[in-house]
Amino acid sequence: EEKWDFVLVSDIHETGSEKEKKRKKFLDELSKKGFIIKKIEDTKLFYGVRAPQQVFWKYQCLLGKPDKKLQSENSPQDIPVTTRIRIVHFILQNTVTPDLEKLNDLMKKKVFKAAFPLHEKEAVREFLKEKWARWRGLFNEQPIEKIRCYFGEKVALYFAWLGWYTYLLGFAALAGVLTFVAGITLFSSSQVSREICEANTTVMCPLCDKKCPYWVLSDTCTYAKVTHMIDNEATVLFAIFMALWATVFLELWKRQRATVVTNWDLYGWDEEEEELAMELINNLQHEPQKYQHSYFRSTIVLLLVLLMITVLIGIAHALVIYRVIARALFAQSSLGLLRDQADTVAVMTGAVLHYLTIVIMTKINRRVALFLCNLEKPRTFSQRENNFTMKIFTFQFFTNFSSLIYIAFFLGRINGRPGHYVRIAGRWRLEECHPSGCITDLFIQMAIIMLLKQTISNVMEYLIPWISHKLRKKHKRPQKRSIILGEEEEAEDPCKRQWLSNYELNEVNVFSLFNEFLEMMIQYSFTTIFVAAFPLAPLLAFLNNLFEIHLDAIKMVRLHRRMVPRRANDIGIWLQVLEAIGILAVIGNGLVIAITSDFIPMQVYKYMYSPCVGDNHTDMDCSTGYINHSLSVFRIRDFEPDVGKPEMLPNFNRDEITECRYRDYRHADDYTYTMQFWHIFAARLAFLIIFEHVALCVKLIAAWYIPDVPQKVKNELLWRKHTDLRRELSTMEYSTEV
Repeated sequence: EEKWDFVLVSDIHETGSEKEKKRKKFLDELSKKGFIIKKIEDTKLFYGVRAPQQVFWKYQCLLGKPDKKLQSENSPQDIPVTTRIRIVHFILQNTVTPDLEKLNDLMKKKVFKAAFPLHEKEAVREFLKEKWARWRGLFNEQPIEKIRCYFGEKVALYFAWLGWYTYLLGFAALAGVLTFVAGITLFSSSQVSREICEANTTVMCPLCDKKCPYWVLSDTCTYAKVTHMIDNEATVLFAIFMALWATVFLELWKRQRATVVTNWDLYGWDEEEEELAMELINNLQHEPQKYQHSYFRSTIVLLLVLLMITVLIGIAHALVIYRVIARALFAQSSLGLLRDQADTVAVMTGAVLHYLTIVIMTKINRRVALFLCNLEKPRTFSQRENNFTMKIFTFQFFTNFSSLIYIAFFLGRINGRPGHYVRIAGRWRLEECHPSGCITDLFIQMAIIMLLKQTISNVMEYLIPWISHKLRKKHKRPQKRSIILGEEEEAEDPCKRQWLSNYELNEVNVFSLFNEFLEMMIQYSFTTIFVAAFPLAPLLAFLNNLFEIHLDAIKMVRLHRRMVPRRANDIGIWLQVLEAIGILAVIGNGLVIAITSDFIPMQVYKYMYSPCVGDNHTDMDCSTGYINHSLSVFRIRDFEPDVGKPEMLPNFNRDEITECRYRDYRHADDYTYTMQFWHIFAARLAFLIIFEHVALCVKLIAAWYIPDVPQKVKNELLWRKHTDLRRELSTMEYSTEV
């Protein structure tokens, strides 16, 4: 069977057309370099490309046989298929025609439709197809070594990282479930929830203007129970655990990575050296591109990045405005259920709208990030990939988390007070927190976004390539082909069926693996940064990843064309992204507990204002009276005159109600902040500083305690250096004696 390194696909162009001339010039340049080219004609023109053997000999001579561990024992002179494909791909991409056009330029001009390496019926692929890229192998161990042999080190490291991440997510998911179960046990036993459920005489101020009536605090009994199921002491311990987990995960991954790449003999691999070697193999007269840095260009890019971030924050503000207006409209609805649950419905529809903006802005963010990378003019593909990664992750982070940041840290804190509300356009009041806190809103928002992202995205990620592949296979091929340019072709070519079946698969590009990494980084952010408000996030991520691993495997092996293998000895700049997320997780969870949660106000009440202070009430819950103490009094006569009087409840007489309660710490006479407000403010600040410093110290200690490189790997590297030096010295002494 003939082996071909790459296949180029082109439309059948008219004889003498501009596209036909450009195609011939490019193929002629390949022929000058010694490439063997085979043409097969069907509905498209297919050109099989095979590089001459001296190209690979040069590679081995320049880099000292870097693939000796992948070479066959029977034919050690053979070069691995993954390396052949990588070298040929590099030469194809950097071959220049007399018109100074490269393959990418020709593909943009539709001279060539596609260029791809072939999925061949190798033993490795058949093994991956039967044992790995199947749903029934969901809980089987991943064959990382065989993935490397077929797809290259970059893809193998992605699956090694994803498998390790999923494995350790199991421990985080278990801790999250235990935290959630501990909260469920408090569903009905919490003293704070019990006080809210029994407060049937506490009249609360209206939630909107005019049509919203006064309401009784006990009406929100269920909501209060759910809130305290999430917001309890176990959540604080879980947040600290997740900060430590993120550090341990990274440190253990560094050790795992060191072990894997040492087994591959790539620990000291130099990417720049390999790129220079391939440049020289392609063109002996090549001059290396020098490192350059332009402060002017960097300043322009920085300003444009800040402008894009401002736009993304503006979109988050638009979502806030939607929630405010929707809540006001739902509260005035004629439907009783919608009116009663106006706040929850506004939160849920806002979360769905947020998900839609994420889907739309992801496409826009990609285009903007590519444009900014082109402005920077990076020296190499790796540098371009790193620059693009940082920009797209920054944009995606603000796209995904701006709305969550508002709910966590601003909702209910900038809305003013009765009689002096902060309004949008002087009309719509900003949202308020429930008397039991805002953490349930954050819980709902995160739950909806994570469920939508992980279900809809995964379904579309599998269905679109699957349907596309099936539709392409259904295209009828002509039984008889016309002969172009007088060139004859055998009726049954053994390569034709293989090339056509590969062309019918879905296209892959340089972003195919990048997209998978980016998806996992956003998930990792959801799993760690606001996990204090959503303890089930690690569980959802764990279940998702069990399917994600095999979904990606099925796509790569069965539905997509073969990826161009890329060599790597780590996951690149994604490791820095993970470390940044780990620091943000400490800050984010500290802020959630200090600001969003009611944990700090409740502790201040217990130790400074509760009935337990001063007297030894061993039989009393120290949080007794907390709700009444956390609600301020507002005189109804102080409502704004131009807003109109709110409606009354059926069981209440307007003349009987002179006051209503609202969530804040203000005096009843002049509405200034009470001393308790400042005590809570100081306690929040102190907790935030202590929590973050303790968590960061624990992270540093864990990073120091767990070495990045196992001693076994260090000893193996030491032994290799010693063996190589001794061999060289022995060779030198032997030469001297002779």
